[in-house]
Amino acid sequence: MKFLKKAMKRYGRPDVIVTDKLRSYRAAMTVIGNEARQETGRWLNNRAENSHQPFRRREYAMAKFRKAKTLQVFASVHSSIYNHFNHDRHLTPRDIFKENRSATLDEWRQLAA
Repeated sequence: MKFLKKAMKRYGRPDVIVTDKLRSYRAAMTVIGNEARQETGRWLNNRAENSHQPFRRREYAMAKFRKAKTLQVFASVHSSIYNHFNHDRHLTPRDIFKENRSATLDEWRQLAA
């Protein structure tokens, strides 16, 4: 709430605020004086919700671990392996992708042996 008030002071009042239909948003809009500028609709909030997906995925993965230390150990190992194998298939032609993938697997087999 403090962030929103600071943003409003800095940039002025927004023309429209797009939210989903949670009642708490309506209450917050009343507090800051923007209840008339809130828009709720079926697909209006897609941009905001999709921007949160990577965060939600990480949050969901974190919920499976009981201790933060276990999560940190897993994340450090997983990130190095994931970055090793993630080749952005949609950005490269198939033949180059296959060469990169086979080189990665060869390197992985050497490291694992």
